[in-house]
Amino acid sequence: MRTLALGLLLSAAASAQQRDFSKVEIKTSKVAGNVYLLQGSGGNIAATVGDDGLAIVDDQFAPLSEKIKAALAKLTPRPVRFVINTHWHFDHVGGNANFADTAAILAHANVRKRMMVGAKMRFGDVPPAPPNALPVVTFEQGVSLWWNGEEIRAFHLRPGHTDGDTVVWFTKSNVVHMGDDFVTYGFPFTDLDSGGSVVGLIEALDTVLPQIPKDAKIIPGHGDVSTVDDLRKYRSSLEEMVGVVKKGLAAGKSVEQLQKEKVLAAWEPVWGNSFIKADMFIATIARDLARK
Repeated sequence: MRTLALGLLLSAAASAQQRDFSKVEIKTSKVAGNVYLLQGSGGNIAATVGDDGLAIVDDQFAPLSEKIKAALAKLTPRPVRFVINTHWHFDHVGGNANFADTAAILAHANVRKRMMVGAKMRFGDVPPAPPNALPVVTFEQGVSLWWNGEEIRAFHLRPGHTDGDTVVWFTKSNVVHMGDDFVTYGFPFTDLDSGGSVVGLIEALDTVLPQIPKDAKIIPGHGDVSTVDDLRKYRSSLEEMVGVVKKGLAAGKSVEQLQKEKVLAAWEPVWGNSFIKADMFIATIARDLARK
């Protein structure tokens, strides 16, 4: 899990350029139906493989594109025809330009907007993306891709991890890619400066859970394939942590007091391996609640 957290920590473009990706290996595993999972460094990639060709969800860092293409070539000789981005962060869209010669890139409209201007993040500056890395098909609510014998349903959620989050549901294969609205490395990174919201993330999960089958396989943005029950537990834990912080603030306590009292200590044994530490998550929740 620490490796996965490090991958997200290095999401800024400058860090990506400095890191040595030569030792990164791309691990491929079948999830269900037409869907495979590719893990390397950065966000998880889902690939659908079939007679129509390849479509992928997210594409990690640019220096890994050739390794990713080589891994995909072992599944099929056909090129990637579509890339769906779950959100704009560099560890999920960094390879866009390297797939754009054969693939149309799809994403929520806010992904394109944020990629066009870049951002100053706590982990470093992300420069504006080159034109060929930008999504060429954008949507507001969602879009369906009919590919490899099934409907691949990409739908936008209310702001959670960012304001451009998309969940991708492979309806026949019964696999759901959650992007970074669900991660398994611990306390999540909620990008408030990219329109994200911890409270909104809980509400977004409440939108997703009733829509997907109870036996669906869940691909998190980072981590191993999970279950719907895992996703429910994640959502419940988020609600409980928000409730603890909200109660403390309502009692007149400052963020510093809540951090000193270690109000999230009960979750640290499971959630504490994240690069987002408990004190950081307390501050994020408090800032989010203040905006509400």
